[in-house]
Amino acid sequence: MRTVSPSALGQSLGSGRSQGLASRRIWALLLWIGLGLASTDLSAQVRTPDDSLAARVQACTGCHGPQGRATPDGYLPRIAGKPAGYLFNQLRHFRDGRRNAASMTWMVDLLPDAYLREIAGHFAQQHPPYPPPMPVAVGRDVLERGLALARVGDPSRKLPSCISCHGQDLLGVQPAIPGLLGLPRDYLNAQFGAWRNGTRRAQAPDCMAEVTRRMAPDDVAAVTAWLASQPVPTDARAQVLVSQNRPLEFGGLEP
Repeated sequence: MRTVSPSALGQSLGSGRSQGLASRRIWALLLWIGLGLASTDLSAQVRTPDDSLAARVQACTGCHGPQGRATPDGYLPRIAGKPAGYLFNQLRHFRDGRRNAASMTWMVDLLPDAYLREIAGHFAQQHPPYPPPMPVAVGRDVLERGLALARVGDPSRKLPSCISCHGQDLLGVQPAIPGLLGLPRDYLNAQFGAWRNGTRRAQAPDCMAEVTRRMAPDDVAAVTAWLASQPVPTDARAQVLVSQNRPLEFGGLEP
């Protein structure tokens, strides 16, 4: 049997303690490195949310299409490129109960004017190309009647033309009058119906409510058919207001 001297035993125990201490230091170092890597990986996964206006208005583009260019479902309107004053007024109308659409009211119900102006300004600056007009299944006589109403109106009933307010090219007038071209016929018909039955209102004096009262159902069908059948120029822009002379007074001109 081998005899181990006290000194040798002490050296052996000391060596073991040294090895254990070194081992613990190595494990501590590895743990520190691992925690550092995990922290780095976690910080890479956690991103600061995009708080830009473009990100916020994704709720709008979900229905109105990318950039607000409208969707091909034949009803929801294009909001891209509309005058900022007009868009702002419509957002206020939905918020304040002058227009009725549950989804729109829910979205803007608690938003202040300043935020609504930001949204309106964002979409007013979007100008994606217009798609070709959808075919309209009506006779030539209906389209000719629609053209006459849009360009001349009907003086015998004191019915003004569309161009007298919405611009010579029917692309809108700054700062708050919308264009009429490039809108689905179903949407146009629905808006005339809403004005007629009072579910859509504007700030007084509400000129479109008065215009609608002067129009027969056949007039509405003709003018919406003609408007929806017209192609839109690639450089379509609302014209700058050059005259205050209009056949009817209306509210909401100044946003």
